[in-house]
Amino acid sequence: MGVGHQSRFSRMALITLSPLLSSTPNSAKHALIQEHTTHQIFTSLHLHRHKIHGGGGRRFSWDYQERFNFSAFSSSNGGWIDVVAGAPKEYEDAEFIVVNFYRFVFVQNPEEEVLRHLSFMQGRDIHGRIYLNEQGINAQYSGPSKDALAYVEWVKEDHRFSDILIQISPAANGHAFPKLKLRYKPSLVQLGEGISHLPLLDQSMRATPLTPSEWKNKLERVNNIDNSLDTVNSTANCILLDVRNGYEWDVGHFQGAQRPDVDCFRSTSFGLSSESQTEVVASDPLANVDREKTDVLMYCTGGIRCDVYSTILRQQGFKNLYTLKGGVSHYLEKEGSTGWVGNLFVFDGRLSLPPSTYKPEINADAIGKQKTSHSFAKCHVCGSHVSELRHRNCANLDCNLLFLCCLKCVEDMRGCCCTNCTSADRIRPVLRGHQRYKKWHTYRDLEPVEG
Repeated sequence: MGVGHQSRFSRMALITLSPLLSSTPNSAKHALIQEHTTHQIFTSLHLHRHKIHGGGGRRFSWDYQERFNFSAFSSSNGGWIDVVAGAPKEYEDAEFIVVNFYRFVFVQNPEEEVLRHLSFMQGRDIHGRIYLNEQGINAQYSGPSKDALAYVEWVKEDHRFSDILIQISPAANGHAFPKLKLRYKPSLVQLGEGISHLPLLDQSMRATPLTPSEWKNKLERVNNIDNSLDTVNSTANCILLDVRNGYEWDVGHFQGAQRPDVDCFRSTSFGLSSESQTEVVASDPLANVDREKTDVLMYCTGGIRCDVYSTILRQQGFKNLYTLKGGVSHYLEKEGSTGWVGNLFVFDGRLSLPPSTYKPEINADAIGKQKTSHSFAKCHVCGSHVSELRHRNCANLDCNLLFLCCLKCVEDMRGCCCTNCTSADRIRPVLRGHQRYKKWHTYRDLEPVEG
């Protein structure tokens, strides 16, 4: 995990601690200490009164659930740096979690790989979407931590996937996915005519990944730290590009990011419009920018969409492409809600997660500021501000639109997104709280709802 800190010489440095995943509580963990600013290993370390000399990637161990302070000698500035380190949350075996990871790497026999993974899943309680093909793996799944972590540890035993970035979040209500889909899929993400032709295995064709700390610092530099990030898109040499769907932006986004005029990632066309397409150009933040000099800062939920789309932009001549490593979820875990407004939309049963899901220690002041900054979130029906940053599906099964709605309109429209839908043939009951609609047969024989 990345730990940002202030040194005694008033400069920021990033320390990387990389605990080995283990489902065994209180087991000894190991970490490699490295300063990203110079990529030099610290030469000395103080930890619980024990001093370890010598650089070269020396390892140390600590109790996984323990938070501690230590000092490290920086080879880049010749001074001691104070560090506060804390271990990631430890989950009970039966506690449900959601795990996300992906990796672009050549897989020679993906069908055989699928069979291996299915075999490992036997007897394990895992639901989700896990896709493999010749370009690698893309996985989002839920399960009790004992099973969920056992699978990812097994995956990491394969040298091709040993360095994947694992993202874990709690699933308080059990499974976040209805069932397990583990199969070969021609495209790891859906985009246009597919992605199998894209040079995803050539890292030089993908955007440069920025750690959460680097991403935050870059945004702050663009805006001279004290300026509002609302000016970032008008900055001549920098574009903040939200590579998600418009409805995801509606519940949360980085300050200054333009709302994407996109309803489905497969139809994304940023940077592909021509001058003759007047309407398209107006909604394309990359239209008419200098492709040689403009920095394009791309972000999405977990990182994979940015990696994919950056190869397209690279082919279009964009030179300075940067992505947020691990996406917004990784950023919220490491940096909290700094620069972020609202919640994070996720493609599972939870739908919308506040920043505190990823970083529970976010203080009350930060949460209060978040609540007062939700003015961007509007009711789809009446346009008023919504009190909860969470989508609902239209009660009309044949519409099923995902939309934000105020409580008054939920009641007045009986859970529908518009007047026309209230008179449709297949109307489902209004759902309360954080419930999700089930299959139609669940509601088919219910008495019709009166207007």
